Amino acid sequence: MGRPRRPRRVFAQLLLSQTVVTVAVTAVTAGLFLAPVSAELDRDAMQRALSIAQVTATDPAVARAAADRDAATAQDIAERIRRASHAEFVVVTDDRGIRLSHTDPTRIGLPVSTDPGPALHGESVTAIQDGTLGRTARGKVPLRLADGRIVGEVSVGLSDDSIRGRLVSMAGGILLCAGAGLAVGLAATLALAHRLKRRTHNIAIADIAALLIEREAMLHGIREGMLALDAAGRIRLANDEALRLLALPEECTGRTVDDLLPPGRLADVLTGRVEGADLPAVRDDRVLVVNRMATADGGAVTTLRDRTELESLVRELDHTRGLTEALRAQDHEHANRMHTLLGLLELGRHDQAAAFISEQSGTQAARAARIGRHVQDPHAAALLAGKAAVAEERGIRLAVTPDSHLPDTLLDARALVTVLGNLVDNAMDAAPGGTVEVRLRTAGTTLLAEVADSGPGIPPELCERVFEEGWTSKDAPAHRPRGLGLALVRRLVERTGGRLAVGTGPLGGARFTVELPEALRTAGPLPEHLLEHA
Repeated sequence: MGRPRRPRRVFAQLLLSQTVVTVAVTAVTAGLFLAPVSAELDRDAMQRALSIAQVTATDPAVARAAADRDAATAQDIAERIRRASHAEFVVVTDDRGIRLSHTDPTRIGLPVSTDPGPALHGESVTAIQDGTLGRTARGKVPLRLADGRIVGEVSVGLSDDSIRGRLVSMAGGILLCAGAGLAVGLAATLALAHRLKRRTHNIAIADIAALLIEREAMLHGIREGMLALDAAGRIRLANDEALRLLALPEECTGRTVDDLLPPGRLADVLTGRVEGADLPAVRDDRVLVVNRMATADGGAVTTLRDRTELESLVRELDHTRGLTEALRAQDHEHANRMHTLLGLLELGRHDQAAAFISEQSGTQAARAARIGRHVQDPHAAALLAGKAAVAEERGIRLAVTPDSHLPDTLLDARALVTVLGNLVDNAMDAAPGGTVEVRLRTAGTTLLAEVADSGPGIPPELCERVFEEGWTSKDAPAHRPRGLGLALVRRLVERTGGRLAVGTGPLGGARFTVELPEALRTAGPLPEHLLEHA
């Protein structure tokens, strides 16, 4: 088996690819520059050959030698001109194309190797042609007597070696410049590769793909929401849980938080306008705990934890603890009543004992019956009965107003229980030893609920702040933060298209008014025992 190949590092791949690209670009650039230079040298050589031929044709002695077919004179003049001009050859022909001069004397008297026709017909010709002396740049002109009669042609050739020699001498400078550019490019590539090596911690290319796959699997597999923002507040990354918790569209990448979320505490926490650790926030009916950590590039990574179920369990625990305390107090009171009853029996006051039993047993039933007369929905009636028992043990009078009426036609009893339970709890906290009144009415399929207390009330400047997540006027218990109940109520009411308002009630304290449209299946008739309050 061969040795396993070492994984190619990012900087090495960049160095290799950039080196190949730099060399290729330099070579192509040099070639593109040399190509027109070569063509220009060819044109210059042909023009020079034509000029030598034209000067030669102006000599009358050459024209007379061609007319007389005097090869000796023509050879002598042509060789003299060839040596003076450093041409490859100077050939003089008669009007039939027969050589009268040539660099090789043995070829005198033979026809020329290229077509003499155009020159013998009066045209001047330039070309790069292959002849008996190889590839040359040629210029051909007609040879005329004084009367203008064409008696031959003059053909001058410049060797290809001389042209290439000039090209090579020029190419040296061009290639030197190209080499300097190549050296600079390679140095820049090497510096960039070393910088990339430090930035990528010498990681292999194959590892990058593996890290990306692992990151995607980790981000979308964890049960916490993760949101990455850039310095401008645009979303760079949001995993599946973040999309679910924040109710964001899948194509949210590149958009800002303020564009996707309504104004409020949640948007302020995500964008960093509100800072802190384990900050509670509400999105629809979900209670979230948000932590935000800034990154070096000015952005931030935010984690989101869903505490909705935990918050519900904590509230249930609070209610259970309250009920337990109420039952403990009732047990103590029940023991006192039993002792009183036992004393009456021992004293032989049986009539008074019977009256005492009737009075005590009817109190709880009467309270439940009063609530049931006005609230026919079992969930809301049970909630208010339980709250009334807790209120009694806390020295608070909880009453349902005589004109209240709630039929058993609720579409979402759970939402009403959440709204009513939070409002009653806040009212009892605000009015220790005082009074809390609940008023439930219907208008068509719309439910109207009011909860008033005899507490100190809410100053006008705080009427909006009481609905903000995390804001509270009470000390928070150790097991959970406060400031979520009224925020959750507001979210539930707004989600159903309802309204929530706070003001001063008839008892002198705060009064919360809730309007829930389309909360009832049908608008039931008002019971007869309530008609007198209608």
